[in-house]
Amino acid sequence: MAHNTDFAGRTALVTGAASGIGAAVARWLAERGIDRLILVDPDLAGLEALKLDCETECHGDSVADEAFWTRFDARELALDHVAVNAGIGGSGEIADLSLDEWRRVMSVNLDGAFMTLRSGIRAMKRTGSQTSHASAVVTASITGVKPVPGIGPYGVAKAGVAHMARIAAAENAAHGIRINAIAPGGVDTAIWEGSPEFVKSVAENGREATLKGMAVDTPRGRFATPDELASEIGFLLSDASANITGHVLVSDGGYSF
Repeated sequence: MAHNTDFAGRTALVTGAASGIGAAVARWLAERGIDRLILVDPDLAGLEALKLDCETECHGDSVADEAFWTRFDARELALDHVAVNAGIGGSGEIADLSLDEWRRVMSVNLDGAFMTLRSGIRAMKRTGSQTSHASAVVTASITGVKPVPGIGPYGVAKAGVAHMARIAAAENAAHGIRINAIAPGGVDTAIWEGSPEFVKSVAENGREATLKGMAVDTPRGRFATPDELASEIGFLLSDASANITGHVLVSDGGYSF
């Protein structure tokens, strides 16, 4: 019998795959024998630089572009796995946010996640329930579980995608498709580069010291690495979690205690 983290003969879609968690998930799957990866990220050069040991199809598109997903659906592909991971940062208190800023974050983090999961489910249904291994994982955030002031639309979007995953799980269990979400705490990724305060602190104190300071409220004492998150997402995608669906896995180093 094949090992329950063996992805040989399978195809997966990973969004936000040019860096951070998405790139780590792509590497994790490639290392476990996946046949084909379809990778999506506006940073096409970053995708092509991954040099993975499997067939790779790269798309330099935004998940918020409905036209991309229309073209994707028209191909009538069959997928085994989907990692709904693309996201952008956003901050600000609710009372101070402009609608433009709200929509900027929602367009990728909520609307883009919806279109990714919608197309992914359609493609996994084509694989057929007889395979019993089709699965998706949505990257949410601990800020979608625990109210954190000042993260405005980001936390709201992440709460939305976590619940979206649970609803989709209930809708698709009969089709042999498992759907879960993961809610990371702080992770050392490029998403922080969008914060002027972070960039300023790195310039003054270095990245390691900056991240350590940001992790002061995390009992573990540090942020997670993308590879740590990838192994947890990989577990949820794999046959090792065959009895888990509709779950939101909190992976936050104890931040939400």
